[in-house]
Amino acid sequence: MKASQRVVQQIERSLRKVVSRFPSEDEPVLTDIHIEVRPDSGEIRTYDDDDRELDRCVVDEWINMEDPEDFYNQVAPVLRQCIQSLRKVIDRMSLMRPYSFVLVDENHETLQELVVIDDEDTILLDGELLQGLDEDLDTFLKKLMQE
Repeated sequence: MKASQRVVQQIERSLRKVVSRFPSEDEPVLTDIHIEVRPDSGEIRTYDDDDRELDRCVVDEWINMEDPEDFYNQVAPVLRQCIQSLRKVIDRMSLMRPYSFVLVDENHETLQELVVIDDEDTILLDGELLQGLDEDLDTFLKKLMQE
């Protein structure tokens, strides 16, 4: 899905509102940012770890999208792009590191991590980075137990 400039601006505006809730001069808070996107309404809601709503907006172009599973796979890169474009602003948030931006469903179940920011200011933008890690760890443990 190619996002229009209007969609990108809407998402970035919403993210800036979230960032403003964690000004750099405040004491760092331990939380992640959860982004819920509803395919039926096009609504984007942003929450902290305690499910307190930080912001919401509606992306008209995302209303009544078909196939929610594919929908989430299509919106994730758009959200990553918007987060990356605001990296300088996001880096000044008063959040304890590491923290992440997480795409969640309506039940607040994690669908995928969009961005992880660690102590070395590293941003991992590709969801494929950790894909297959569980299988690799299982294989490693089986070999280790056999020795």
